[in-house]
Amino acid sequence: MTAIRAIVTDIEGTTSSISFVKDVLFPYARKRLPAYIETHADHAEVQHWLHEAAKEAGIVEATRQEIIELLLRWIDEDRKSTALKALQGMIWKDGYEAGEYRAHMYPEVAARLHAWRGEGLHLYVYSSGSVPAQKLFFRYSEAGDLAPLFAGYFDTETGPKRESDSYRRIADAIGERPEHMLFLSDIVEELDAAAAAGLRTGWLLRPPQAIPAKPKHPAYADFNAIQP
Repeated sequence: MTAIRAIVTDIEGTTSSISFVKDVLFPYARKRLPAYIETHADHAEVQHWLHEAAKEAGIVEATRQEIIELLLRWIDEDRKSTALKALQGMIWKDGYEAGEYRAHMYPEVAARLHAWRGEGLHLYVYSSGSVPAQKLFFRYSEAGDLAPLFAGYFDTETGPKRESDSYRRIADAIGERPEHMLFLSDIVEELDAAAAAGLRTGWLLRPPQAIPAKPKHPAYADFNAIQP
């Protein structure tokens, strides 16, 4: 079997619970987004992402309030918008730094990431959340600062997670052949796309989910079961 040299992992449902994002991070950003935009609207980065949100929605002209309402609706819809994710990440930064929460990690994840890194594997993250938000997530985790373990981060600016070209771009970016890479996710459509690009795959089906008798991808209940 071809040796694995790099592991690319998703976050929600893979390293961390979906409920932390849905029940903690999303409500935190939703509550603070209107005031954050009003008080930071003159910041170049915020202006950029507000413009990108309007562009994505096909809006030529809109008031600030209309853009705020658009973003709030996208939060409620869990829209995978790069602009929204970037703005959410800026808001979450304040919460992490204030100690209002720490990112959830499944119990075995930190030790397994440390072990893989110690074995010489290169670790990467590919998530729909913005790269800055990903870095915050692992820096301020319940298991301590895990960010130094990762060699790189990728978000939807690389491309949609259900398109195989996105995984080819990641392979090119890190300078690794796809067959030497393992992608971990709980979403089968993402795994399908990664496999189509030539990557090995690992399907996380954490309890109470059951592993099917004939899973479409190699399936694992936790990171300890993965032997790259």
